[in-house]
Amino acid sequence: MTTLQQAIDQTKLAGHKAFIPYMMAGDGGLETVKPTILKLQQLGVTAVEVGIPFTDPVADGPTIERAGERALAAGVTLRKVLQTLASFREEITVPLVIMTYFNPVLAYGLEAFAQACVAGGVKGIIVPDVPLEESGILREALNPHSIDVVQLVSLTSPPERIARIAAASQGFVYAVTVNGITGERSNFATNLEQHFARLRQVSPIPVLAGFGISTPEQVNSMGMLGDGVIVGSAVVTALHEGRMATVEALIAASKGMYEKSTLY
Repeated sequence: MTTLQQAIDQTKLAGHKAFIPYMMAGDGGLETVKPTILKLQQLGVTAVEVGIPFTDPVADGPTIERAGERALAAGVTLRKVLQTLASFREEITVPLVIMTYFNPVLAYGLEAFAQACVAGGVKGIIVPDVPLEESGILREALNPHSIDVVQLVSLTSPPERIARIAAASQGFVYAVTVNGITGERSNFATNLEQHFARLRQVSPIPVLAGFGISTPEQVNSMGMLGDGVIVGSAVVTALHEGRMATVEALIAASKGMYEKSTLY
């Protein structure tokens, strides 16, 4: 069992749903990376998804795209983010999952990237523009360093492809809950329950819901479908605006401690 899967399973044993917040590294400058991660782990998150700014973020909606633009304007790069993580590695107690696109990894060099991930405490990686058929190159480079390659499953994937992706994914399966890019949603597809049931039936590892989840109510309802949730745009906005209470309410919902809030 990998470190990432173990963290999710431990959360489940505690009677909670896994909660993984997404943060755009360097939104506000590189100096914000350390205090943000340390605060999130203090609040009891299962892991932290650390986004890397990129000029062509094809899977990202407007909120995360703007955060990436702010980070890029501050001079943030993949290399600088990993160096920053390494600088406080001994203080990191939760698994970190890097979310990036393939070009920065390729430019870095796969082996050098893997070594830098180890130094920074990274336990998993999500690369949305690398499909299942081409993901072997990532597993070959990262698995020897105990770094998981997390695969995404879309709502439109046929059953046979769902089974193949679930078998190949590591750490957890990232179940996308909407058709399209990231961003807050008020409504979701009506067949989600059936989709998640099928996915959990074939997956040997935890299944987490992501994309569009933005309120405590949605954390609660989407968390019931699988083993937990990933929340991106809502967390990015809250961090950018300094509304940590909003993040705390989202985390509380994953622990079954949510009471209807006036924050939304």
